Amino acid sequence: MTAYVSLYETFGLPSIEAMACGSPLLTSNVTSLPEVAGDAAEIVDPYNIEAIASGMERLLTDEARRADLIERGLKRSYEFSWERTARETLDILHHLARK
Repeated sequence: MTAYVSLYETFGLPSIEAMACGSPLLTSNVTSLPEVAGDAAEIVDPYNIEAIASGMERLLTDEARRADLIERGLKRSYEFSWERTARETLDILHHLARK
């Protein structure tokens, strides 16, 4: 299990890495993290210690939930790649160059 309950995050690369490794993810409901994780993580309030502890306990004890998040996380991580990032950045640059 990966617990990544950051308060300040610009993108969330550690979340994608955890999902790509098949680790069930517990992450924050702030910044970009819920958008990056989608429905592939246990999402909690990073300011609420009880919510974090409850989420961790759920991932450690609920085998069905853990297995579901591992499967969802692997699928979600495939949506992010450096190739896709480069291609989309190049598309934007080409579009801007035509203006």
